[in-house]
Amino acid sequence: MVRAIKGTLVECDPSIKSIIISIDSEKNDYIIEDLDDSHLLIKDVMVAQLKAKLEERLKETVPFVEDDSGSERDNRK
Repeated sequence: MVRAIKGTLVECDPSIKSIIISIDSEKNDYIIEDLDDSHLLIKDVMVAQLKAKLEERLKETVPFVEDDSGSERDNRK
């Protein structure tokens, strides 16, 4: 018997895709199909949860950069 799974097409950079694949590898809850270098088909009901996990993972791996818009180099003429 054939079963259909509702999905959402996600387009992202290869670096973000690798993080999503890493998150999915823990339980295989998110990815329906890995389409190409920048596209994944994600289970529709899991998109919000995947976004939260991705944001959490990015906070761990990407250093925080302070806003230096008021620095001296911006005020030079």
